Amino acid sequence: MKILFAFENPLPSAEADAEVFITTAKYLAPLTERSWLHVPARDHADREAAAALAAMPAIRAWAPTRPAALRHLLCGLTMVFRKEFRQADLVYTRNLWVAWMAVTFGQRVVFDHYRPWPDQIPPLQFWLYRLVCNRRFLINICHSDYTRAKYLKLGIPADKLQCVHNGYEPLRLQAPVPIEIAKQTVGIPADAKTVVYTGRINHKKGLHLVVEAARQLPDIQFILVGSNGEGPIETLAKSVPNIRIVPWQTADALAQYMFAADVLLIPPSWQPLAEFGSTVLPLKLFFYMASGRPILAGHTPDVEELLTHGENAFLCDPDDLGSLVSGIGALTAEPQLAARLAAAAREDSRDLTWSARAQKIAGIVETRLRSAPIAHGFWSAAHFRNWGRQSRRWLVHLLRERSWVLPPSAVVSPPVPAEPE
Repeated sequence: MKILFAFENPLPSAEADAEVFITTAKYLAPLTERSWLHVPARDHADREAAAALAAMPAIRAWAPTRPAALRHLLCGLTMVFRKEFRQADLVYTRNLWVAWMAVTFGQRVVFDHYRPWPDQIPPLQFWLYRLVCNRRFLINICHSDYTRAKYLKLGIPADKLQCVHNGYEPLRLQAPVPIEIAKQTVGIPADAKTVVYTGRINHKKGLHLVVEAARQLPDIQFILVGSNGEGPIETLAKSVPNIRIVPWQTADALAQYMFAADVLLIPPSWQPLAEFGSTVLPLKLFFYMASGRPILAGHTPDVEELLTHGENAFLCDPDDLGSLVSGIGALTAEPQLAARLAAAAREDSRDLTWSARAQKIAGIVETRLRSAPIAHGFWSAAHFRNWGRQSRRWLVHLLRERSWVLPPSAVVSPPVPAEPE
């Protein structure tokens, strides 16, 4: 098969969406007959840098790199006039606009994204239903069962929706470092107990709870890695002496902080999923699982797709300070428990590499290319009523909060009748 990978943002980029898309493309490319990357670039050097990242030829999109809205618009509008668009068997994209342009101009599409768009922007629901049910729309690769379920509620056929979790790059963790040496490498006493968080440091990640936990656990060193400057969390942490804020790190340096952790932390909070809707199954989770260090996270539906309390992680009640403090205490005081959970998570991570993800996606896409188009879905009067209710709720949220994304906490979906047999 021949694939045109269409990415709408300039490269290189430190954003998680770029890492997921480009790494998946890089591992899918060797499984294809031919592949190209369609990407905006300022000049020849940027185009070559993008090609090197994706390990395939790059086509410079006929679009400016700024402003973003115009870039996205033109990436989709002009892609359909490129010869590679006609030569490809399908377009692989994470952008709904690009997907719509491709099917409109007669090309097949594979869509790969993590967001539950039907809940986050309800006015799009009927359009999403029509798009995904288009006979040229081969498959929607969801990053979680949580997101897949949101599309299923629209009446889209289950065979059009596949959950394929993200992954990690084993090469980044190929040389494990003993915890004592790793602590010394990052400037922490070897005998100190450490809780390490890696990722964006901002108000959307549930880190306020972590700061409060640090206040109650003064003998434990908290290390938050991923700061981009002075923000609300950095300001809040200044008054807590056992919190260390670390700037954004390269992949190699980041591994040292992970190896220095007695506890690897995904803040146990509903905020990222239910209030801001910006994170579903955080990418760090896959690295954490493969690191050989115990993980502490929350009982949220996305995380629980891969982590089980007492089996491969310690899960706390979300937004419960006492539960978080108790969990940290258990993992730092009971080395046998910590070692057992860490070993189980590492074993579970073996099938969660980027290479494994690409193999799964390749198998799904090849099957869809060989198969007859999937029958149209089922959109009922109940779907129309639910669409109207959620759209009104979204409009109120937009006017009050000036935010285009309706968080899941504001979505109340009554049951929709199943498709009649």
